[in-house]
Amino acid sequence: MTSTVELPVSKGESGETAARGPRRRAPGRIRRVGLPYLLLLPALILELLVHLVPMVIGIVMSFKQLTQFYIRDWGAAPWAGLDNFRVSVDFDAPVGEALLHSFLVTIAFTLLSVGLCWLIGTTAAICMQDTFRGRGLLRALFLVPYALPVYAAVITWVFMFQHDNGLVNHVLHDQLGITDKPSFWLIGDNSFIALLVVSVWKGWPFAFLIVMAGLQNIPRELYEAAALDGAGMWQQIRRITLPSLSAVNQVLILVLFLWTFNDFNTPYVLFGKSAPEAADLISVHIYQASFVTWNFGTGSAMSVLLLLFLLLVTGVYLAVTSRGRRTSRA
Repeated sequence: MTSTVELPVSKGESGETAARGPRRRAPGRIRRVGLPYLLLLPALILELLVHLVPMVIGIVMSFKQLTQFYIRDWGAAPWAGLDNFRVSVDFDAPVGEALLHSFLVTIAFTLLSVGLCWLIGTTAAICMQDTFRGRGLLRALFLVPYALPVYAAVITWVFMFQHDNGLVNHVLHDQLGITDKPSFWLIGDNSFIALLVVSVWKGWPFAFLIVMAGLQNIPRELYEAAALDGAGMWQQIRRITLPSLSAVNQVLILVLFLWTFNDFNTPYVLFGKSAPEAADLISVHIYQASFVTWNFGTGSAMSVLLLLFLLLVTGVYLAVTSRGRRTSRA
């Protein structure tokens, strides 16, 4: 038989041994903590290259007299200071007056589009909550406008809005007799209506998808208890559905507002480089100021002003909604 002999360990050696233990495990702990940041590093670099770097360059360009004469070497353009911003906000001058008109048109268009998208999407999501035959097919059909590529969808609407052989005039004038004569939808005052129709048709499925996901978190027992208490459908929607969707709607409305206010693809494909005055959204207006008149300094200043406006609206909106949530919880 062999016996094991335990050697005495002094207090200093035991303390030193205990101190070495965590040090040996420290590299593993560092790797576990640093691994998520290491995995996020490529996305952060890509975000820096795609968004932040062009944003900084655009801000620098807004302080320069950058015209077509300095395209090849825009760094050599003379420094303009705040002159581009003064021209943009001088509403008595032609440039500032046109920008103000475009801003007001964009505000009206955004409010109507976001409101209609939310209303149609919420109504459709509530109607799709009850189980019935064909519900899955209808849900899939409702998402088709959101799934289609923007250019393919808007070009289809361009053909539908044609004056002579478009489907819209054929239905409204030839079939239903609502209008006295075929209307011009892509020019004049009707262009605003055409743009609004396309925007709502393209955007309401997103609201439908978000609200439908939010409705899944509302317990069915609340509706059953409300029905037993004699509450009708409108009372259930007012007292249960809308309050339960408040957090979802706050995010949804903000996202729709930012997307719609910055929308460039829809008006550009619908009207081309020169949008009608009634549908002169600020995104297309800035494009014209930059790439049609070749005044990139003024166009960059307009873009910076637009960025500041959206940041201000977003900050005020988040402050008001967060204060409302704290008040309701209290």
